[in-house]
Amino acid sequence: MAPLIVLVVVTAVARLAGLQFEWLDSWPHAVRIGLAAVFLLTASAHFQQPRRDALIAMVPPRLPAAASLVTLTGVLEAMGAVGLLIPPLAPIAAACLALLLLSLFPANVRAAHADLGIKTMPLPLRTLVQAVFLAACVLAAF
Repeated sequence: MAPLIVLVVVTAVARLAGLQFEWLDSWPHAVRIGLAAVFLLTASAHFQQPRRDALIAMVPPRLPAAASLVTLTGVLEAMGAVGLLIPPLAPIAAACLALLLLSLFPANVRAAHADLGIKTMPLPLRTLVQAVFLAACVLAAF
């Protein structure tokens, strides 16, 4: 739930900053800032214990090298966050992050259904939150 709160709070603060800074005087630009904060936050979890172990456990067993995949997705999230902050790259970064969210969703489904010994958000709520992040990525692409 923390990433959703970060998205809402940082986007609202960025939008308020738009009263002083013309570039932030648009919802897509403010959402880019909010999403960048979210993806930097979530990327950090890929490299810090104990969250890293939980993310590794979420990787479906049919996929090889779970730890490497968690590292790779953390790097991709961080790169996407930076891309959102570079105006010419932001639409591409937003689209790539939306694709990343879609590709990682099966791991969330697995975590919700399997007894992995980790605390997870109930799947209906997780699906709703994921839809909010996807909608934010679509908005940030413009």
